[in-house]
Amino acid sequence: SLSLFQVQLQVHPNLSATEGALQHIEELILQLLNMLFVAQPRSVQDVEERVQKTFPHPIDKWAIADAQSAIEKRKRRNPLLLPVDKIHPLLKEVLGYKIDYHVCLYIVAVLEYISADILKLAGNYVGNIRHYEISQQDIKVSMCADKVLMDMFDQDEDIGLVSQCTEEPSSSGELTYDDLVRLEIAEERQYLRELDLIIKVFRHHFLFNNKIFTPQDVEVIFSNILDIHELTVKLLGLIEDAVEMTADGSPHPLVGSCFEDLAEEQAFDPYETLSQDILSRQFHEHFSSLMARPTVGLYFQSIAEGFKEAVQYVLPQLMMVPVYHCLHYFELLQQLQEHSEEQDDRECLKQAITALLNLQCSVERIYTKHLPRRKPGEPMYRLYSRQVRSKQLAIKRMNEIQKSIDGWEGKDIGQCCSEFILEGALLRAGAKHERHNFLFDGLMISCKANQSSRLPGSGSGAEFRLKEKFVLRKVRIVDREDSAEFKHAFELVGKDENCVVFCARSAEEKGSWMAALVTLQYRSTLDRMLDTVLQHEEQAQPLRLPSPELYRFAVHDSEENIVFEDRVQSKTGIPIIKAGTVAKLIERLTYHMYAGNIWCGHQLH
Repeated sequence: SLSLFQVQLQVHPNLSATEGALQHIEELILQLLNMLFVAQPRSVQDVEERVQKTFPHPIDKWAIADAQSAIEKRKRRNPLLLPVDKIHPLLKEVLGYKIDYHVCLYIVAVLEYISADILKLAGNYVGNIRHYEISQQDIKVSMCADKVLMDMFDQDEDIGLVSQCTEEPSSSGELTYDDLVRLEIAEERQYLRELDLIIKVFRHHFLFNNKIFTPQDVEVIFSNILDIHELTVKLLGLIEDAVEMTADGSPHPLVGSCFEDLAEEQAFDPYETLSQDILSRQFHEHFSSLMARPTVGLYFQSIAEGFKEAVQYVLPQLMMVPVYHCLHYFELLQQLQEHSEEQDDRECLKQAITALLNLQCSVERIYTKHLPRRKPGEPMYRLYSRQVRSKQLAIKRMNEIQKSIDGWEGKDIGQCCSEFILEGALLRAGAKHERHNFLFDGLMISCKANQSSRLPGSGSGAEFRLKEKFVLRKVRIVDREDSAEFKHAFELVGKDENCVVFCARSAEEKGSWMAALVTLQYRSTLDRMLDTVLQHEEQAQPLRLPSPELYRFAVHDSEENIVFEDRVQSKTGIPIIKAGTVAKLIERLTYHMYAGNIWCGHQLH
């Protein structure tokens, strides 16, 4: 467990993990070991073949790359965190024969990669719900949302929203100014991640192959996304600074000036350019003609499984996210103005709203002109689900849908899903009547209109009758070209290769279904692709501290200079200091990871 704790600190240095969480990962690792040992491996090649056969894509590729790197690094004595020397003799007992040390090293590197992957995922989830400690439940919930890991461990246990319901911020009443600011910081961080995905994963692969894509292709498809990214980084920094600098007598952080300064500099103007570009006919025509070229499809297929579908269906929807986000700013400024208790702050917000009026009119005009009114149930597309303002409302919606379906069997929807995504009519190949389908993050439910419920005096109030249920992590989504037999079609292919074909009414409706389904199918792959890029960037630019002789706060923590209590603060997860040298106390008082009023308050008591 100590080694796993070190792995956890490596992927999320400002979080902690419970004993139960680390024990759960240990159990999962043992399960993996059994999977690898079924084939009785004797060489690195044997282990590699077993990983390729049993690990889902793309985790097999990355685990193998990590393991090969560990063998190369061993020559330079760069050890793994998991104890290879202790595990090596134990493997002999399990297998009944001795394996070479470098084979053991390779196996341990694979296990360490997977444990780091699980902890990274769980830590991201914990950060989103604003907790500071990873629990066993957090690992289970985050794994349930990750198709790759669920496939790998063949988990049958789905964890829905019902079992995740804990406390909610101001869920009973209206949101306060503090709540709005806190939620906005979380929203901006998530939005920044979406922009990073567009730029560092999708745009990067367009730029990488200049034989296929011209600079004009990149410009038409990605518009001025780099300007939007730059503005978002600046705005998030200003809001975080405003929160950190909140004066003691202030009723809440004052973020009005952040928006006023940027609005008066016309810093939000890039949103008008992007809205105009992405909602234009030229964008859609250019994008469609590019994707119709066989060389383009083959190139994207060669990058990763599902990447071609992600470019075709997810990227156009992702490019719409900044448009929605810009409209969100206008709404947020009004809410902040209504809730601000500080006269100067209200004035700043008023000035910001006035300065942005022209932009607001322009973006709203472009949006309504080019985009037909959203149908009920059609999602405002996001790659990452936003924290539902009230989980209770989400559960209520799922229950209402379930009650409208006659013949429901098995677990309630809220017990195996966290989010309702889309509903609409689809034609199922081989069925006489059109189906009404509901899509959740874990299930696709196909129903037939319940004729009997429409008859006068009918006892059943259910509007639909259940025909089929598809567990999304047990099916593959396959795009189908238009043919004489099927138009606007896609397939759901089960593990037994049984397939069901659904047809949408139009290319646009097919696009909505495919965007949602492909996102659910490949979200974890795209996430890992982005994490890999961000990790490489971080490693390429390590933070170098001056030596302790030049900078006294660069001295590492040790028993000689700082002593911690065994417990941590329950709300923040920040360790409590029992004693320390003056230099260490000053360092911790201004510690970048713990910046905030609660921390400073505790230190100064």
